[in-house]
Amino acid sequence: MATTTTKLHVIYGDTTLGLVGEHFHYIFSYDQGGLESLQQYGKEWLYRTPKPAFWRATTDNDRGNHFSAHAAMWLGADLFSPCTDIEVAVNGQVITLPVAPENNRYSDHETADTVSLTFTYTTTTVPATTVEVVYTVDATGQLTIQENYTGQPGLPELPALGLQLIAPTMAIGFSYQGLSGETYPDRMAGGIPGTYKVDGLPVTPYLVPQENGMHMQTQRVTVTRQTTLNNADPDQQAFSLTVQQADEPFAFSCLPYTAAELENATHQEELPPARRTVLTIYGAVRGVGGIDSWGADVEPEYHISAETGHSFSFKIAGPDELNH
Repeated sequence: MATTTTKLHVIYGDTTLGLVGEHFHYIFSYDQGGLESLQQYGKEWLYRTPKPAFWRATTDNDRGNHFSAHAAMWLGADLFSPCTDIEVAVNGQVITLPVAPENNRYSDHETADTVSLTFTYTTTTVPATTVEVVYTVDATGQLTIQENYTGQPGLPELPALGLQLIAPTMAIGFSYQGLSGETYPDRMAGGIPGTYKVDGLPVTPYLVPQENGMHMQTQRVTVTRQTTLNNADPDQQAFSLTVQQADEPFAFSCLPYTAAELENATHQEELPPARRTVLTIYGAVRGVGGIDSWGADVEPEYHISAETGHSFSFKIAGPDELNH
């Protein structure tokens, strides 16, 4: 029977906030503007701090209808939008940001039931807008993540809206509950609901690298790796991280490349060596079209307005949930 007395151990560092429990250790960085370390059972899952994702790589259809040119500022926002505000709440109560020397008022044995951190990013678009990423952690190690985009009149349509998580090493595969095969908002009719397993991190070998690997209407995805960058960790047994839907199903891609890396390559041989796992969770994805590649736009219902607000949420399972 689950205990009802478990608490989060909260570590108030000079520039970070640590959350520790049984089999997990998370570190949030004020300097880096987000979740800097996500460890479960001693295995690190982050190579870089997750940031909002606004770009999906250009397709042949996008080139034909010039969407990527019209939306180009979102590529810059995807790469460079800074974190401009941080808020910390403990047990639902907002506290003064506990950076040094404010953190000195706390002991080394602080606990909590839940801790939430809100990181606000200001986009490098003209006009600018803001995106909040809210992490809420409970004593089981479950992270509930909500992303809130603020609409701004005058901005071009969004290619996508998500959160990108980059793991330090290549995954050996992933399994998911959702629609079969590669699906997009305007390419779901052939998808069959079920549970599917994918070996490795396959990339569709287009002559010109472009967007690929999307999975819509997903309830759960589990990514499995076998190696780390920790030379002191000789354990080569497979280990996994699971993302679950919160209120609504999500879309995801799990590839060895970022959207920017795909965008930068004009031929397959120009792609960099595959060495990371890029798991991006999406709340919205623009359609890919396909009527023709010479100018036809995506159907109106598959556009994403940047002038209106968008929100989505998902959960990263606590370590013990993987055993159930």
